[in-house]
Amino acid sequence: MRRRLAATPPLGEQMEKGQGKNQQSRLCLLVSLSLLFWSLLLYFHFVVLGGSSIVDSLSTLSYETESLHARMSNSNQIPVSRPITIKRPRVDGGYEKEISVNNESKDESVNNVMAEGVRAPPVISHSDSHEMQNYPFVRALRTIENKSDPCGGRYIYVHDLPPKFNEDMLKECKSLSLWTNMCKFTTNAGLGPPLENVEGVFSNTGWYATNQFAVDVIFSNRMKQYECLTNDSSLAAAIFVPFYAGFDIARYLWGHNISTRDAASLALVDWLMSRPEWGIMGGKDHFLVAGRITWDFRRLSDQESDWGNKLLFLPAAKNMSMLVVESSPWNENDYGIPYPTYFHPARDAEVLIWQDRMRNLERKYLFCFAGAPRPDNPKSIRGHIIDQCKKSKVCKLLKCDFGESKCHSPSSIMRMFQSSLFCLQPQGDSYTRRSAFDSMLAGCIPVFFHPGSAYTQYPWHLPKNYSQYSVFIPEDHIRKRNISIEKTLSQVSPKQVKQMRETVINLIPQLIYADPRSKLETLKDAFDVAVQAVIDKVTRLRRDIIKGCKDDNFIEELSWKYALLDEGQEIGPHEWDPFFSKPKPGKADSDSSSADAAKNSWKNEQSQQS
Repeated sequence: MRRRLAATPPLGEQMEKGQGKNQQSRLCLLVSLSLLFWSLLLYFHFVVLGGSSIVDSLSTLSYETESLHARMSNSNQIPVSRPITIKRPRVDGGYEKEISVNNESKDESVNNVMAEGVRAPPVISHSDSHEMQNYPFVRALRTIENKSDPCGGRYIYVHDLPPKFNEDMLKECKSLSLWTNMCKFTTNAGLGPPLENVEGVFSNTGWYATNQFAVDVIFSNRMKQYECLTNDSSLAAAIFVPFYAGFDIARYLWGHNISTRDAASLALVDWLMSRPEWGIMGGKDHFLVAGRITWDFRRLSDQESDWGNKLLFLPAAKNMSMLVVESSPWNENDYGIPYPTYFHPARDAEVLIWQDRMRNLERKYLFCFAGAPRPDNPKSIRGHIIDQCKKSKVCKLLKCDFGESKCHSPSSIMRMFQSSLFCLQPQGDSYTRRSAFDSMLAGCIPVFFHPGSAYTQYPWHLPKNYSQYSVFIPEDHIRKRNISIEKTLSQVSPKQVKQMRETVINLIPQLIYADPRSKLETLKDAFDVAVQAVIDKVTRLRRDIIKGCKDDNFIEELSWKYALLDEGQEIGPHEWDPFFSKPKPGKADSDSSSADAAKNSWKNEQSQQS
């Protein structure tokens, strides 16, 4: 370590002033000799052994200090402001090359150089710093470290798409469905016409006749109210693509060739790939929303008879995250988000008042079911459920056969759910049903018969421990063993029922979409939960890229399992494997069955309008 030399008077002057003080003179001589010895020793260490001069050593240290400051400034780790210039003294009395440091630096090593002139900075991996700078998304990650920025790590950049990908579809709303005039359902920012509270089932405000496939518009309009939007894509934690994918495919599902069905998807991908934002991560930081089930976007071949388009099978689209009301258990690029309900509050108070009301309702039915049988589907258990409900004195049934208008009346449905402890939610035409969210909104405990109806679909919005808020009765218990639903539910203790209902009621905020024209003050709705989940996903991916981490053992066909894993847990056998086993080649393909389910869903929509 370099020592600062004390100023010493010339030897001749000492002798003149100290002729009578021989003792002091000897001491001074010893001090001088000692200093000379240490000077020679330092010279031998730096020059002879080190192969460089003291000046060179100081220059090297200065260069490292300057490099440290430059790296940290470029990476936004410390703010860059007006620099302070420091000149290092040379041993010959002159000054070496100037160095500049930041007078607002929060880095201790830089401040130490300023204070003491020479101190080695802490060891920092040059390779790590260099690698960080090589990634174009580092600036976005740095915003997480800025604790004074409420939007740090939460910025969203929204692509300004040509109107043909969204707004132009709304102008042609009559063409969005063969059987439904979607124009009225695209009003009020996608919420549809207001519902009057004539029968006292709803609240006086915040209720709309919302179409179950309107999430495209609701989500996009809700994004306009997001508090952390940015025009600088380099700051974005994720990038939103406001493409109305659900409305696009809805126009062309019936009576159109595959070229027409695929046109908008192909054009969208071409447009996105031409943008500089795409090059940051090849689209892996992009996400979009479609208010339809995933099978509408997974056409297996280019045969005209096959269902849907191939948006989710396009190579570029596989990099993006697509939020749909029903995702595939065997693919990794789509994620389930709730169906829209009829309730879209504008303020926290509306939600809290509704929750209190659901807690205090008297529920006279043990369980209920709203739905129609599926006689054409031998695997459906709906017929069994309807039969059991008819025979029970504690079950309320709302049949949804042709001409049964009450089943499509929001007030009739919500009244039944509000008067029941448990609401049966078997598979619909596909795994999921909007009814599951309507029932939970009413504080009714859902009963599921297939894990794909909720547990593997909505891990972002529902607790991993499904027994906290629901009852699970495997389909085979109904189909093959004819288990009594009434007996099973009667065995749930009143204390458990109360706890489960409270959990369901507490989940309500994150299962609904707030009015897109306003924003809840403190509560997080389904939109907020989904956006944060996307941000977390992209952030983890970016950090893994920097660390060089890659899961080579990922099995896409088992995608449904990964959301169920605890920290550190690995993929293995699961009790739900039989529910998601795919038929082997040569047999009926599960995706084909799902495509058939999508067709049936549309046929069911047709029956609802007849």
